[in-house]
Amino acid sequence: MTAATRNDVPVALEGDGVELRSMPIGGGMSVGYISLPQGTDMGPALKGMPGDACQCPHWGYVLKGRIRMRTATGEEEEYEAGQAYYWAPGHVPLVLEDAEFVEFSPEDDFKRVIDHVVAQSG
Repeated sequence: MTAATRNDVPVALEGDGVELRSMPIGGGMSVGYISLPQGTDMGPALKGMPGDACQCPHWGYVLKGRIRMRTATGEEEEYEAGQAYYWAPGHVPLVLEDAEFVEFSPEDDFKRVIDHVVAQSG
């Protein structure tokens, strides 16, 4: 069994108010503690991935703020503090209000996305 409080999880990506902490938690899954400031549009960082979108599924809970999720089909849905979610592959987040959330994702898929985003920002 593995437990991971936010401060125990290493930072995988940070800058411009963005903080992503991620680590394997077992069962092939990783936990992510994510903070994104209002106005963050992940679209540019996801360019070059299939559909220019995140291809990793995520299950999580919004602790603070509000996020609009755009999908490959052009649909949009908003998520806000207090809501649990499932985001299927093919999504692009846009932060409407400073957001914090905790999510669980397949470890290998999430690592590919993080590596891509880091390469785009470098």
